[in-house]
Amino acid sequence: MIIINFENNANDIDELFYIKIASDVISYILKQEGCPYESEVSFLLTDNEGIKEINCNFRNKDVETDVLSFPNFAFESPADFAEINKFLNHFDYFNPENQAFYLGDIMISENKARLQAEEYGHSYVREIAFLLAHSTLHLIGYDHMTPEDAVLMEEKQNRYLEELGITRNKNLEISDYLTEK
Repeated sequence: MIIINFENNANDIDELFYIKIASDVISYILKQEGCPYESEVSFLLTDNEGIKEINCNFRNKDVETDVLSFPNFAFESPADFAEINKFLNHFDYFNPENQAFYLGDIMISENKARLQAEEYGHSYVREIAFLLAHSTLHLIGYDHMTPEDAVLMEEKQNRYLEELGITRNKNLEISDYLTEK
């Protein structure tokens, strides 16, 4: 099970969509990657200015970006959840109120996601799902710093979205997604 702490700073009124797609994508990836814990993620939907400010403050990059991931746990090996066992009662990693493993924070620029969906010729639903998948993989220790790691991460993102039925060639509208799943 996944707990999504959603905050909307982008003035987009479709909060149910964002909570549902985040829950669907993140919980599916965690299941496929073998996460044995109930988990929690904070998800901030923001605009270009908001994500640029966060990118500047935390990464010293004064540019807009589509998604930022802030993992709460530093995995030595991607998705090696056995590493966490020694921290089961550690408040930095497990929320004392609900005992969920706190994975970290995901921040998505709604403006950038809409632009990229148009540029790549797929639906906004697919773009948000892709950014959530990408960010979730970062939260569990995957990265794309080497060509090999980038290929692995891209393969996982694409496979998981394909298995969820959220593909580039399927023109899903938000209303379709909410009623289809």
